[in-house]
Amino acid sequence: MANHSAPERRIGFLERTDCRIHYEVTGAGPALLFLHGLGGNHMSWWQQVAHFAPTHTCITLTARGFAPSSPIPGGPDPAEFAGDIAALLDHLGLDSAALVAQSMGGWGAVEFTLAHPGRVGALVLAATTGTLDFNAMGEPERSRLAGWQEASTRAVQACIDRHIHVACGIRMATERPSLHLLYKHIDETNAALEKNALRERLGRARTRQPSDLAMAGCPILLISGDEDIVIPPFAADAIARVVPGARAVHIADAGHSAYFERAEVFNSLIEQFLRDLI
Repeated sequence: MANHSAPERRIGFLERTDCRIHYEVTGAGPALLFLHGLGGNHMSWWQQVAHFAPTHTCITLTARGFAPSSPIPGGPDPAEFAGDIAALLDHLGLDSAALVAQSMGGWGAVEFTLAHPGRVGALVLAATTGTLDFNAMGEPERSRLAGWQEASTRAVQACIDRHIHVACGIRMATERPSLHLLYKHIDETNAALEKNALRERLGRARTRQPSDLAMAGCPILLISGDEDIVIPPFAADAIARVVPGARAVHIADAGHSAYFERAEVFNSLIEQFLRDLI
């Protein structure tokens, strides 16, 4: 008779000098650490954990300053994210893990990978360049940036006018309203967080050249939603071009949160990426 029991799940807290970080570990196997975006927390990865936990140890953390991690007066400093990753892996007794980062999660993922290249078996950057400055990307993508920014500004305003979350976009809100509602509910758990101030800190920390990622020393997959209005989707192509071992893939009919909107496609891309490493 088949075993239909759910993967084991445990919840813990990592004590840092200035905050307490919530994390969850589900399943068993090679470690996958998921790092969420500005509109999320550990729950954002529900579709990925359900998919990968039967074969992997899925680790989700809630970034410092985001509930249910402890609040930080004035909000978190993105420069601390990489240290939190290192501390969590140490706490869990893991020498290494594959990292899957979306949007804001890319800041910690890129910096941790460059600081500890031997501890990252593979890196997935979804809808993010992290601390890599996409304004410094080469041609032909650089010439597309101004036009994308103009279109993005109009699209963002259209979302605001219609009370649609910018990280979801009009397509998700229209075609998958239940997902849009859930995304907003997760985001609202951090309604008290000064997100505009954090966005400014993230922007100021985007100082690296795209080619800096070549020092990562591990396979890299960049995933973009073709309709992303937050991060230019073609930035992934520009980075992959200058980073040996990196490749970029695109998900059609998806915005900034393809992992949430098109989870089956997103999960399949990561599954194939990890399979190719074996």
